[in-house]
Amino acid sequence: MTGWSGMHKCGLSLAALVVALALPGASVAKQAAAPAERAVDDVTVELNVMVKMRDGVALATDVFRPAKPGRYPVILTRDPYDNGSDKESLEEGQRWAQRGYVFLHQDVRGRYDSDGKLDIYESEINDGYDSQMWAGQQSWSNGKIGMIGGSYLASVQWLSAPLASPYLVALAPRMSPFNYYHDVAYPGGAFSLGSRLWWAGLLGNRTNQVPVRDWDKITRHLPLASVDRAAMGQDLPALRDWIAHPSYDAFWQRYDVERSVSKIALPVYNIAGWYDVFLRGNLKSYELMRSGAATPAARAAQKMIIGPWPHTEFPTAKLGDLDFGPESVVEFDKIHQRWLGYWLKGEATGIMDEPPVRLFVMGENKWRSEQEWPLARTRYTNYYFRSGGKANGSGGDGSLDTRAPHAGEAVDRYVYDPDAPVPTKGGNLMFKPLQAGPFDQAATEQRKDVLIFSTPPLDRDVEVSGPLTVTLFAASTAVDTDFTAKLTDVHPDGKSYNLADGIIRARYRKSFEKPELMTPGQVYKLEISLWATSNLFKKGHRIRVAISSSNFPRFDRNPNTGGKFGDGTRVRAASQTIYHSAKYPSHITLPIIPR
Repeated sequence: MTGWSGMHKCGLSLAALVVALALPGASVAKQAAAPAERAVDDVTVELNVMVKMRDGVALATDVFRPAKPGRYPVILTRDPYDNGSDKESLEEGQRWAQRGYVFLHQDVRGRYDSDGKLDIYESEINDGYDSQMWAGQQSWSNGKIGMIGGSYLASVQWLSAPLASPYLVALAPRMSPFNYYHDVAYPGGAFSLGSRLWWAGLLGNRTNQVPVRDWDKITRHLPLASVDRAAMGQDLPALRDWIAHPSYDAFWQRYDVERSVSKIALPVYNIAGWYDVFLRGNLKSYELMRSGAATPAARAAQKMIIGPWPHTEFPTAKLGDLDFGPESVVEFDKIHQRWLGYWLKGEATGIMDEPPVRLFVMGENKWRSEQEWPLARTRYTNYYFRSGGKANGSGGDGSLDTRAPHAGEAVDRYVYDPDAPVPTKGGNLMFKPLQAGPFDQAATEQRKDVLIFSTPPLDRDVEVSGPLTVTLFAASTAVDTDFTAKLTDVHPDGKSYNLADGIIRARYRKSFEKPELMTPGQVYKLEISLWATSNLFKKGHRIRVAISSSNFPRFDRNPNTGGKFGDGTRVRAASQTIYHSAKYPSHITLPIIPR
């Protein structure tokens, strides 16, 4: 999918392709993209093969296949981010063809050299199926297709899977959403502001033209419903659709693969990252496919690896402020080779003889194999919030204790001002101006609108591996507001590194389908999911939880007015009260793993 309209179905060998790119008249960009040093004669490349979908729209597809005639297993990638003409993409196609596969790189509808108009997510359901059906019936195909790719390239795998193409044999989604409301747009009912603005702008044209932007001004723009045209200078109907559907309604249910697990009978290798923006999606897809896939064979053929990685980027030992060591670096290509070699070629790679879950325990910085997720031996332990009423900031008197609080304990209060939100510092991000991962939270933890609850220095190592939930008893002067929670590992030098965080929009405390405003001053029970982590809190470290009401711009600022989402132009401050007593035992539930 190079954009060269005169080369459709050109049938070049890779060596001939490189020569053609070097001829006078070839663009400088195309010359730079050619894998000149790896040119071989045993791979045939067909560029921009136009594959017709059921409605007549044609999708540009680059075909890399072994030059020797025959029928081969197929690897399909469907991509909105580039047209496959860069050096790395050409080399990827070459590698797979040399391994005895046909490798397909397809531009999704409305992107680069493909026809039509992209309808984000919606287009991928039928287009994915139609592309699989086409590939399975070609003369070079043996009728077995596997799919690989991360982020949207993983989404296209899941969205088409319930249609059950007879040719689709195995998936390998990396950093993948599964429920597009909870994983992508509205975790905890709050809008994923930075992620959605940045990504909608990226896909707002055919070729990823991204101008320099004043993100501080853009993310603060009100009303949010007009942010695309008024602040970004783009017409982004997809973004407006997302903003127009803040509840889990039929719009989002259409893309909720959780509802379709019983229709999927595929082996799946999930690749996940502890600091990935879509971590919940990988974890949930593994759990649900393991328990509810269409067949017993499919349920038994689920695998997952979780490392200390951010969204889609290839692993490096250092992330944020921490270095997880050389063991943390994994080559995804080797996983794909073993996985697809087994399912598409019947090779004895040994991958199905291994335990189904491989997780990286941060802090200890070691890999461990497990038989399930969550771990069966987990001891879910409540750590209760305690204080004398002055837990504001890291210099306050807040503490974490496994002993339940007494009846008459003090409450903690702070003021949440949407005009001065708590800034995002690391975490599970997909927003290019900010880096994902672990960072020292010292500056944030000094704020008076952040409540800090910490254990004393630990007298032994404590492993926390599994799902995390904060149960909060709170009241507000607002009819709607947010509450946030963050788990950190406090090192002996005082640096506090974030492990996981979450949010709940109070109007969604009972249901994400039917919002319900609060009565000011009334105490409510709220559950905040922090998704999950795996970390060894070493002896001498402290376990810490920070409670507040904003994490900006990862999430939008709740204006505290209770108005229709996206329409408001004004904000107001809210006074928040956090209860921790025998009657209202606010706490975090930690998945403790015996050691």
